[in-house]
Amino acid sequence: MRKLLTLGVSALALTIGASTANAEGKLSIYHWFEYIPQELLNKFAAENDIEVTMDTFDSNESMLAALKAGKLGSYDVSVPGDYMVKIMAGAGLLDTFEPAELSNFGNISAQWMDVDFDNGRHSSIPYQWGSTSFSVNRDVYSGDIQTTAILFDPPAELRGKINVLDSQGEVLAMASMHLGIPQCTSDRGQLRALNDLLQSAKPHWASFGSDIAKDVLVSGDAAAGMIWNGFSAKARAEGANVEYAFPKQGYVVWMDNVVLLKDAPNRDNALKFMNFLLDPVNAAVVTNYAQYTAGVDGVDGFLDEAVTSAPELNPPAGGAGQFIMACSEEVQTVYDKIWTDLKK
Repeated sequence: MRKLLTLGVSALALTIGASTANAEGKLSIYHWFEYIPQELLNKFAAENDIEVTMDTFDSNESMLAALKAGKLGSYDVSVPGDYMVKIMAGAGLLDTFEPAELSNFGNISAQWMDVDFDNGRHSSIPYQWGSTSFSVNRDVYSGDIQTTAILFDPPAELRGKINVLDSQGEVLAMASMHLGIPQCTSDRGQLRALNDLLQSAKPHWASFGSDIAKDVLVSGDAAAGMIWNGFSAKARAEGANVEYAFPKQGYVVWMDNVVLLKDAPNRDNALKFMNFLLDPVNAAVVTNYAQYTAGVDGVDGFLDEAVTSAPELNPPAGGAGQFIMACSEEVQTVYDKIWTDLKK
């Protein structure tokens, strides 16, 4: 899906020195679907006299594959999750910047500054953070949902009625938590158990889909579904009687980040956009739309009450959230084989 904004090029630039103006007045974004409001893109385009284009992806892995397949150099910024930032940096896909190049750099929340995937923030800025778990339609199932068994050994009421995200990292992480084994384990027995669990659970799943995760819960086509917490809040707001779970075995915690891509054709405009997103007013617009949590300070006064009070954004104290790990190449090869077999 491509969104094109043409707000940024002035009439004078179009008539005088148009080729130079166009080269200087563009920004190309590679972004998650249904995650940033159009009005915020319009605002950036108008304030900076920049033409913005945006393509979307539905998983970290599909984004990485596209960039490796020849899209690098086509985009200025992308929005990977935490573990994917580390993978992209290791693959040489990211550029670096100095903090002084972003006047709003100081707005970054302290907890998201010295992160292991980009310590000191030299290639990325925090965007939004949240969790991945699952939601259950309470009209269909009224039992305990605070267990990953809902996904991997579901009760009879939910069998054949579950949607699972088309996201390798999140599915395998949740399955590892269910088994109580480490992420990225190299133990052959544990890897076999992981594969066996997923294969045994697959017949109970109705679909794989990230872009449909909210809609199938709203429509009732799925009675339960693996989902991001913001999508679950949106499903509830749209009338679905769903409850989001924080299972005792664990759930995924993630931080999405805006990264400066290597060979960005519009580096200066990329940095303008990153700086724009570090403004608390603009970060709050994303939070109110996507219903996640901003990674910058100063947004609280701009947030909707429905967002700050949402149960999906307020996990219980002592929750067992885990970030997805970036695996070694050897283990990743096994993970890729498990995922490929699962999707057959």
